[in-house]
Amino acid sequence: MAKIKVDPLQLEKYNTALKEQMTTAVKLEPGVLTYYAVSDQKDPSAITILEIYASKEAYNTHIETAHFKKYKETVKDMVKSLELVDVDMLGFATKPN
Repeated sequence: MAKIKVDPLQLEKYNTALKEQMTTAVKLEPGVLTYYAVSDQKDPSAITILEIYASKEAYNTHIETAHFKKYKETVKDMVKSLELVDVDMLGFATKPN
């Protein structure tokens, strides 16, 4: 999980780069299972991203991809702070399609 604080003046550009990276990762990487990005309603520049990978190896592969490196380079001056939190899944529930 990533907790990110973005420069509010660059929030629109950041969101565009994030959505492009997320979409590409889910489409191209079999080990990227899910990406959720949410912003705080009171502070839209406070973003939390929950990523679910098939394995630790899938995560390690992800951070070496060209699209992830492009994202990191694109947003490096937009991100004011970044906290990475390793989490364990306790469970999930979804409606059937």
